Amino acid sequence: MRIAVDAMGGDNAPLEVVKGCAGALDREQRLELIIVGKEEIIRDILQGYHSERITIQNATEVIGGDEAPVEAIKKKKASSMVVGMQQVKSGQADAFISAGNTGALLAGALLRIGRIKGIDRPALAPILPTVNGGAMLIDAGANAECKPVNLLQFGMMGSAYMKGVMGVENPRVALVNIGTEEGKGNALTKEAYRLLEKSALNFIGNIEARGIPEGVADVLVCDGFVGNVILKLTEGLAMSLFAQLKREFTSNTAAKIAASVLRPGLRRIRDRLDYKQYGGAPLLGIKGGCIKAHGSSDALAIENAIMQAVSFIDNNVEQSITENIQLEEKDG
Repeated sequence: MRIAVDAMGGDNAPLEVVKGCAGALDREQRLELIIVGKEEIIRDILQGYHSERITIQNATEVIGGDEAPVEAIKKKKASSMVVGMQQVKSGQADAFISAGNTGALLAGALLRIGRIKGIDRPALAPILPTVNGGAMLIDAGANAECKPVNLLQFGMMGSAYMKGVMGVENPRVALVNIGTEEGKGNALTKEAYRLLEKSALNFIGNIEARGIPEGVADVLVCDGFVGNVILKLTEGLAMSLFAQLKREFTSNTAAKIAASVLRPGLRRIRDRLDYKQYGGAPLLGIKGGCIKAHGSSDALAIENAIMQAVSFIDNNVEQSITENIQLEEKDG
């Protein structure tokens, strides 16, 4: 399998991105990587690391984090992001990974790669930590305004991914709402509830935001506006929690002694809440795998994002999504 990686996207590019590529190659012997970016810089970083499974695809431009997404994709055709996506479009790569500009990735995936047939809108789908492991939030920001059928398709895509990549046998799909009772919410959620209920999904009904960390559902369906608020709040709460714990456990000698005893447990909790362990958020509904790594990804996060793409390809997630959509259209 061949995966293209944007070496120039993200806060720690290209050094950490290239290091992450090397780490993934050591973990997966079937893997071949196309590292896309400024060739001279990439070769300098790879000095001393030799592999026949690495191809460097030169790209002379970089899309910055503050650039207008659609304009950047259209104008910077020689950027690492656009050139990387072209590898998937042409069939030279099975998936694409970038830690760069999220808006540009979304726009480029639509304009340069294209949607799976039957999918109206692709969705960004990160994994949120829960007490039982992780749950997929879909959509987390790609579509601020949605129709009920979009939410149904989000549920189908999320279910296919959680089953194929995360190994959840029969994913529980829930609709994020302001109450758990049927009939709650606005016109969008009421109609989406009806569509989800009569679908073949394992739909368990509405879920309130406070129920998300409890792990009662595996796929959390919502529009991108709501999803992005949930995602950012979750990230902020995790950072705030550990900042407060650090302040308390370093406040005096007794607290420091207590911290030394609790340190192994605290580290395990930190690891479960760490985005680096999940790698990135898949952009579901796009032909081929497309994964958005966190903007501040280090080598480990990039490595895990690549391994996430490996699982995506191994488990034919794109094909599963296509089959689910075709089945729903037939039954509908």
